[in-house]
This record gives sequence, structure tokens and C-alpha cells, in this order.
Amino acid sequence: MVSELEQAMESLIQVFHTYSGREGDKYKLSKAEMKLLLQGELGFFLTQSSKDPNTVDQIMRDLDENKDGEVDFQEFVVLVASLTVACNDFFVEQLKKQ
Repeated sequence: MVSELEQAMESLIQVFHTYSGREGDKYKLSKAEMKLLLQGELGFFLTQSSKDPNTVDQIMRDLDENKDGEVDFQEFVVLVASLTVACNDFFVEQLKKQ
């Protein structure tokens, strides 16, 4: 039986590869692929920042550690981890208020 954490890891891998490789390197996300992923998978979290047309550019610059203009899986996981930490912090604060 697969654990919840193993399922979450599998989901991360599947989501990444659903969007990567539509153009260019199939193991990296181009800017266009990253935009599709953000809109398709994280639209709820990015609603506020989506009004800024430079949002995807900024996210790409922040994630692209090796400055190759693309986001590989390791760089993508940094985004997911950062958002997860931010969500956890928010929920902890909400629980403290109750």
C-alpha cells in the first residue's frame, strides 16, 4: 500500500512532467510551460499576483538557480516547498487565533 507522502511525491513528479517537454528539453520547464503549470495547478494561490504581468518572469528568475532560462525538477520542488511552508505558516496563524 502506498502512503500519502509517496502519493504526494508521485503527484509532484507527474504534474512536473505533464507540463515539461511541450517545447524544448522534456526534463525542464520553459517560461511558457511554467506559465501553463502555474495557471493550471496553482491558480488559486496565484490569483492576487496574476494581475501583474511580470509574475511569471519573477518566479522564473527566482527559481532558475543555474540561469539557463528553464526550471528543472529540483528548481520546481523549491517552488512547491516554499508555497507549502507559506501555507503551513498561514494555517498555524489561523489556528492560534481560534
